[in-house]
Amino acid sequence: MKRLVSLVLAGICTLSFVGMTSAGQNNTGCGIGTMVFEGQEGVMSQVLAATTNGTFGNQTFGITSGTLNCEKPAAFVSNEKLNTFVADNMDNLAMDISKGSGEYLSTLAVLMDTPVAERPALYSTLQTNFSDIYSSESVTHIDVLNNIEKVVVAS
Repeated sequence: MKRLVSLVLAGICTLSFVGMTSAGQNNTGCGIGTMVFEGQEGVMSQVLAATTNGTFGNQTFGITSGTLNCEKPAAFVSNEKLNTFVADNMDNLAMDISKGSGEYLSTLAVLMDTPVAERPALYSTLQTNFSDIYSSESVTHIDVLNNIEKVVVAS
C-alpha cells in the first residue's frame, strides 16, 4: 500500500513538474538572476534565477532604483510622504500657494519630484489656480492633492 501511494505521489509530482516546465512562465520578477537566465524556460531556470536574485539581494535595489529590469514604483514612497506632508501642513501650504513661493511650496515640489527647472512654472500654475485647489474651507488634504493633480495635468 505504501508503495502504491508513493508511486501515485511521484506520478503527480512528475506531471506537475512537466506542466510547469512547459508553461514558459517567468515567475522570478526582476534582478540579476532574471537577466542572466532570461529566455530560458523551465522550473530549473526559474529556481536558479530566483535563487540568484535572493542570494545577492538585488531585487530590492533594482525596484528602488528602477534598474536591473525592475520598474520603480510610481512614487510609492513619495505619495505617502506627500499625503502626510499635505495633511500636516494644510494652512502653511495654502499660504505659500497663494503667494506663489515659500518653504512649504518648495517642499511640495520636491515631494512631487518636480525638476528644479520646472518649479517656477509649477508655483505659478498652483498660485493661479489657488481657488480650484483650496475649493472650500472644509477641503481635505486628499481633496487638495487631487485638485493639485488636476491643475498640473491640465496645464
